[in-house]
Amino acid sequence: MPCNTRNLRDSHSKKSHKIRLGGVTLIAVVGTGYVGLSTGVGLAELGHQVTCIDVDANKISTLQSGKSPIAEAGMDEALGRNLSNKRLTFTIDVKVAVADADIIFLCLPTPQGDDGSADMSFIEKACRNIGASLKSRSVVVNKSTVPVGSATKVQLWLGRDDVSVVSNPEFLRQGTALQDFLQPARVVIGGSDSRAVEKVVDLYAGVEAPVLRMNSASAEALKYAANSFLATKLTFINAIADICELVGADIFDVVEGLGLDSRIGNQFLNPGPGWGGSCFPKDTRALVKIAEDNGYDFALLQGVIQTNDEQYDRVAQKIIELCGGSVLDKTVAVWGLTFKAHTDDLRDSPSIAILTVLHELGARIKAYEPSATGPYVAYPWIDVSSSALSACEGADVLAVLTEWPEFAEVVPEDVGNHLHNKSVVDGRNILNREKWQSNGFLYRGIGR
Repeated sequence: MPCNTRNLRDSHSKKSHKIRLGGVTLIAVVGTGYVGLSTGVGLAELGHQVTCIDVDANKISTLQSGKSPIAEAGMDEALGRNLSNKRLTFTIDVKVAVADADIIFLCLPTPQGDDGSADMSFIEKACRNIGASLKSRSVVVNKSTVPVGSATKVQLWLGRDDVSVVSNPEFLRQGTALQDFLQPARVVIGGSDSRAVEKVVDLYAGVEAPVLRMNSASAEALKYAANSFLATKLTFINAIADICELVGADIFDVVEGLGLDSRIGNQFLNPGPGWGGSCFPKDTRALVKIAEDNGYDFALLQGVIQTNDEQYDRVAQKIIELCGGSVLDKTVAVWGLTFKAHTDDLRDSPSIAILTVLHELGARIKAYEPSATGPYVAYPWIDVSSSALSACEGADVLAVLTEWPEFAEVVPEDVGNHLHNKSVVDGRNILNREKWQSNGFLYRGIGR
């Protein structure tokens, strides 16, 4: 039966509420990356019986032992708890796992293609593989970030008219993904089959959040719109920070005033070296491509992407200037390699982008990354250090490129005793500028 999305939406309170309690549901989660693992463990935490599937046998073995292969707050504890109470299992046998499942979540990668579009090949392959194994009236859920219209494609690839497809986009932040799953700002369910939509709604029993019911295209578009807007907000504040430097203003004062405006809010107003990670770069480019394919020139978002790429070069230039105008044969000490703190993810990291520029100009890179000690196979030119201070030994300049809280606690006197030159580029504005300057450091922040 078609779902009247307008009536459902109008009858639904806009205020936070507790989703009605449902029963235990048999769930299969295909894919155990950041989204899949957080979804599987989160659903088990809510009391459902969950089987997570991955083609990587080594990863499955690691998960079966109770250890998370990704750095996520609270994940190891929740993983162990739900393995012990038998609500969570892991397997590589996808056909067996989905055969008895009431609801199947697709949490597979949609990497950026050569033309900027999202590559749906992993999802297509999985759908064609599991279609015949699904039981009648089961529900397949697109949890991955997918182009608008993907629900229709998934239905076609499954080859089943007795199985419903629903969109339930994720809004998870790496580093706090499990918390975000259990305490979301909203739960979005998109589909044309009201029965299937309500089955997915029931999964979130006990979660305090608004539930938004809509059609699949709206849910798919919402995900891209959210990430692109946040990327735009970050790019905007970085541009304002650049202007502040030119006119003698302080970005901290500007941000404080902006954040107190209820129409703007204070989130995503922290200037830095640019945005990156597994979502923003590919999702912004994918939305530009979606717009292009439908006859719309999304020049605004294209400008956001270009300005963000230029931010990497601007931060690199700050480091070059503190090295006397050239980094050839100079050593750059680096604090932080991940795209943000509290994760071990290097994908599209601003830090890596900036360091690549410096490396290509002849710099030696010594880096400390709290989430791992390396070596980083893809970046053999990065000399990985075991501590923040050891990374500074004999370096010509220090660059802080990821906002790990521990960096703000390092004593500047100790750093000065290791550096060749007392110079620092604070790419995240997390250091106490006055304290570092009073200790003889030449300090460069963002927007200051």
